[in-house]
Amino acid sequence: MRRDLREDVPALSESVAPEVRASRRRLAADAAGIAVSAVGFGFVYGLSAREAGFSVVEAMAMSTIVFAGAAQFAAVGYVASGLAWPGIILLTALLNARHLLYSAALSPWLRDVPLTHRAGMAHLLTDEGFALAISHFRRIGRADERGYWLGAIVSTFIPWNLATLAGVVLGAQIPDPARLGIDVIFPAAMIGLAVGLITGRRELVAAIVGAGVGVVVALATSPAIGIVAGGVVGPVVGLLVPAAIAAETAPLGTAASAERYAMPGMHADPENADDPGPPDPGASDP
Repeated sequence: MRRDLREDVPALSESVAPEVRASRRRLAADAAGIAVSAVGFGFVYGLSAREAGFSVVEAMAMSTIVFAGAAQFAAVGYVASGLAWPGIILLTALLNARHLLYSAALSPWLRDVPLTHRAGMAHLLTDEGFALAISHFRRIGRADERGYWLGAIVSTFIPWNLATLAGVVLGAQIPDPARLGIDVIFPAAMIGLAVGLITGRRELVAAIVGAGVGVVVALATSPAIGIVAGGVVGPVVGLLVPAAIAAETAPLGTAASAERYAMPGMHADPENADDPGPPDPGASDP
């Protein structure tokens, strides 16, 4: 008989249910904050798409199918500059290369989720969705598919697409959105999420190096290339930080730190391998 791949995932009716519900409430609160910034950023994208000559259908198709803010802005700029479509596809693919790192980090948590579900999750994966999901998973010590959908759809997909529509339709009424400061809302939200994910020296090194490389490369070439460079170099350098040095800043000690970052099925204490334990009250999440 075929084995159900999801049978190892604890049911919400088990002892972990209160922790899951509590973490979902925090996830919903965080997602609401991200949704506000997504509205501002999506509206600016709608304005940009309209100015570049995109129709309502074209702008909305990009927001629902591509669904990648930075790549969409880059694509609009490339179209406006007359770049050929093969070049646009290549450059936007490079810009989204950081999603390979996100999916690799989420993969161990989602190994028991059906492939069709993971495909949908991949489509909705964003910088903010990743930060919300990985923080939620760490708090409860396991994957939570419903929590993932909540964070991805509520925080970005719905507000992003509604704001895109508003930006394209109402764009003529706002001649210079930059004067209102709308263009800085989303980057500010991402900085807040990134700071919340820094829980030790390894993450701190990755954040500093990634930000530094991104700024330098962006100034020397273009912001799109800078984002890719920082998103790749930062995590790689962070992984090179020796474990002994990284453990020096573990806020709850070596064993607790190991449990915090453990993937499903991996526990520092073999005797309690089947018990995910309570959520870490000292965790610093967005």
